[in-house]
Amino acid sequence: MKFSPLFWPIQLKSNVIYILDETQLPQKLVYIKAKNYQDACRAIKEMKTRAVGQVLLVMYAFILSKRQNKNLGKVAAAINATRPTLSFKFLTDMVLRMEKSGAPLERSIFGFLEMLKGKRIQQAQATANLLKAGDVILTHCNVSGLMPLIAQLAKKQSKKISFYVTETRPYLQGSRLTAWELMRAGFDVTIITDNMVAYLLSLGKVTKVIVGADHLTLNGDIANKIGTYQIAVVSKYFKIPFYVLCPPASKLKSGKEIKIEIRPPDELKIYQGLYLAPKEVKAYYPAFDVTPAKLITQHIYLKV
Repeated sequence: MKFSPLFWPIQLKSNVIYILDETQLPQKLVYIKAKNYQDACRAIKEMKTRAVGQVLLVMYAFILSKRQNKNLGKVAAAINATRPTLSFKFLTDMVLRMEKSGAPLERSIFGFLEMLKGKRIQQAQATANLLKAGDVILTHCNVSGLMPLIAQLAKKQSKKISFYVTETRPYLQGSRLTAWELMRAGFDVTIITDNMVAYLLSLGKVTKVIVGADHLTLNGDIANKIGTYQIAVVSKYFKIPFYVLCPPASKLKSGKEIKIEIRPPDELKIYQGLYLAPKEVKAYYPAFDVTPAKLITQHIYLKV
């Protein structure tokens, strides 16, 4: 089985963390270096990596910090403050518990990551099992290498599937990342703009919607990349199954308790140095929205 570079986009070699810089894709496949937890936190804030990349980076940052005799409580606080919507506290609390257990921290972290890799493959397999031959999947944003893996596993079951991918503005994770990795893996993929979804679904061109989630609450609400909520509403209207690849649930009761990250307005107005709007105009960029559980056909859980 061949994995996308985005499936496991962070590597720890000696005392340096190598981070696949997702902001450079698809033009360049390059890695940047993090030599301490401050570098790691900066990479997360600047969206050099996201989704599972953030999880790996957090875990490797703890390994480096332990080797550098840093205060792990201070490291945890810095990581928790990077981005509010994805709950890093689940990870940082787990690492602090590992440290208190007395077992070697590095061995515990590497064991967790091996388990995570296996569980991600199981999650992809569970998704492939839900598909039928000829399915056309609409996806939004990027789920760190899972879409091409799902397609490969479906192909092994003699199910040929194809994809529509939203651009996912303003960072364009759909067109830059998901379309790139699906094409790289040899699968049929078509890009659409975010505002084409309702029309596309009205034409009957999509049979299933599959998205990821950055946060899952106890009642089944999810937070995912901004634009997910409206896709869920339209999918419900057209009676198209809406599946969500979920992380473990946090301790929050519902989506109303999720803190939505508001990104800098210039990220909406500027792309690669070019102003897409008047410099003086106001801009509002919530990076995530919340999709209620009642709009979700099925949660596909990452069981860790």
